[in-house]
Amino acid sequence: MSKKLEKHLQKALPLNKRRIYRVSGPVDLAFLDTLIKQVQIPELIYQPFQPRTELSLMGKGIFKTIADHDVLLQHPYDDYGPVVNLINQAADDDQTMAIKMTLYRVSDHSPIVAALGRAAEAGKQVTTLVEVKARFDEENNVHWAEELEKQGVHVIYGLPNLKVHAKMTLIIRKESSGIKRYMHVGTGNYNEVTARLYTDISLFTSNDLLADDLAQVFNYLTGYFAPKNLKIAHISPNGIADHLEKLIDAESEAELKGQISGIWIKANSLNDTNIIEHLIYASQTGVPIHLLIRGIETLKPEIKSVTNKIKVHSIVGRFLEHSRIYRFANNGNPLTYISSADLMPRNLYRRVELLVPIVDPKCESELAEIFETMWADTVNMWKMKSDGSYARHSKRRRRVDSQALFMEQEFVADRFAEKFVGDEYVRLKVGEL
Repeated sequence: MSKKLEKHLQKALPLNKRRIYRVSGPVDLAFLDTLIKQVQIPELIYQPFQPRTELSLMGKGIFKTIADHDVLLQHPYDDYGPVVNLINQAADDDQTMAIKMTLYRVSDHSPIVAALGRAAEAGKQVTTLVEVKARFDEENNVHWAEELEKQGVHVIYGLPNLKVHAKMTLIIRKESSGIKRYMHVGTGNYNEVTARLYTDISLFTSNDLLADDLAQVFNYLTGYFAPKNLKIAHISPNGIADHLEKLIDAESEAELKGQISGIWIKANSLNDTNIIEHLIYASQTGVPIHLLIRGIETLKPEIKSVTNKIKVHSIVGRFLEHSRIYRFANNGNPLTYISSADLMPRNLYRRVELLVPIVDPKCESELAEIFETMWADTVNMWKMKSDGSYARHSKRRRRVDSQALFMEQEFVADRFAEKFVGDEYVRLKVGEL
């Protein structure tokens, strides 16, 4: 911008000179979306891909599948259709008694919102918490909340002084064997549009212990009482931070006893001082710590005698890395969780967030493979150095594009016949995989 135009705007608005900031580049990059659509050069545009569809979660058989075993999906590599199908089937099924759900960001023409309204009109008890303080989506969420109310949905407009950021659904059905509860818990929003662009984890389960916990959480959100003595889940404010700190400290104790230890964390951001202090102590006791942090990260790794056991990677690729995974070695019996929460004060102390354990061994193994494949990435990976700067991964190492592997429904071990453990590759015979 020219100085002449700057002075004109300063006078017209009017603006104090101290409120003017010059930046090297455009302030708003949204115009690029329009520009890209005008470009007809195929090699400059990502080729479309077809996500895998979990057929057992499509159609009317979805409840039978979830009752039989937990199912873990990774979007966008796994199609988001099963999430929409779960709500649709619950809305249209005569055995469904109630649907309880949190909505943080939804699309403009959300099929999930339409299904909730249809369920209420059919006489089912539908309770939805619509977070009207969701940044940039306030107007859209107020609109949908009003529409749902018109259709008979019991709408909760968030909580005073707290954002509800947890992503969860509880469905209650009356079956021949009695009352049965089905759940979906995710790391991403109930938005089928962003589910094609963001990487997130979905868990489908009918675990009774988790159902008891979610029932307490929904009672809390509807104003009855604060949840007490949750059985396997943890919520913020405070509860998630307290539990993660205990898990980190348990790894320190295991390392000091000569037991198997290790911490693997994937999140969008890490800047909570308390969590960082516990991670630093764990590093000093010798616990190997692997952090996949896409964005804000204030813990400097690999500082001698301080954080030398901590390594930090960031993946920036075709899809926005959005899933949160928390995994702890637990002396060879890993404890693995997914969550809506990042490791930031706002998530841990000023929001309602959910941390859920992955109790099914098959699902836990799948999450471990997902993390291992991302950690092995050498194409989209940026590694944080001890001074806080980032460097691209060495080109001398084998080319591993984790997002491309996931699009092909493959993992590191599938492609290279080797098991990736932390920073070390252990070669195995193909038959041992």
